[in-house]
Parts: sequence; C-alpha cells; structure tokens
Amino acid sequence: MNTITPFQITREFQAPRTLLWAVQTQAEHLKNWLSPQGFHTIHVEIDFRVGGRYFYGIEGPNGMQMWGLQEYKEIEPELKLVHLQSFSNKDGGLSRHPMAPTWPAYMYVTSTFQDSSSGGTIYTISWEPHESDEVGVATFNAARAGMQMGFDGTFAKLDQYLIELQRR
Repeated sequence: MNTITPFQITREFQAPRTLLWAVQTQAEHLKNWLSPQGFHTIHVEIDFRVGGRYFYGIEGPNGMQMWGLQEYKEIEPELKLVHLQSFSNKDGGLSRHPMAPTWPAYMYVTSTFQDSSSGGTIYTISWEPHESDEVGVATFNAARAGMQMGFDGTFAKLDQYLIELQRR
C-alpha cells in the first residue's frame, strides 16, 4: 500500500494577509491569476461558503480548455481554507484529469495564511489525494516535480497580480 505524503509549498507573498485572502476567495480576483502560465480564465462562478463551490474554466495554448471545481469544506477567514479539488466538464460535472486519466478524482487541499515579520503573508498550501486508489496515489507521487513547476508559474502570476493591486 502506498503512503500518502502531502505535496506542500510554503511561500511568502509581499502583501497583507487580508489582501492575500481576498485574492484567493473572490471571483473578480481569482480570474486574474489562478491558472498555469500560458492559460487564462474563461469562466468563474463562486458560492463562497462551507458547502459552496468555485467552478471555473481555463483555456491554454491552441484553445485547450480545462474545467475544475473546488468544494469548500472549511473556512476560517484570513487563516485557513480547506476544499476538495476536482476536474470537471464544462457543465460542472465530475471529470478526470484531461492529461492523466489515473489522477485521483479528488484532492484534499488545505491553505493557511500567517502574517510574516516583514509585513507580508506566509502562505502554505498542501495537496493530497482524497479517497484514492493505489494507482491514483502513485500517479500523484510521480507528478510532484510537475506540480512544483505548475505552482511556481501560478504563484509568479499571483505575485504580479498582487503588485498591480497594491499600486492602485
């Protein structure tokens, strides 16, 4: 049996916790940064409450589209956010990863927000397969380098977006 070690990234953003929370929880912000490099958001729909969801679509090179869902499980404003992440179809129904069919159907995602001594925010995100079979866990474990690259690109977009917001 595979052991699941969460995939975790901790990063300090040069923005106050209230702002980092807002850009993580409001559709008007999420659409501006939450996608891999080379992709842009084509659909956002959010019901931000425990039991609610964020349904989104992104489009990348050559018109490739991906759809996803986040179902909110726990919300502690400006401190902690827990959700189940899954791929979906454009109608909001559950779907498999378009490039990795053995990817787990659901990921359990925990994000935490802490003030840093420099006035920024220390953000930690942790992903782990939720109720996955061994094949899904193995696929997840084999994808860690790619997840790191994906988050690095997404966080670069977030850094730029935070800079733009704070200049206004």
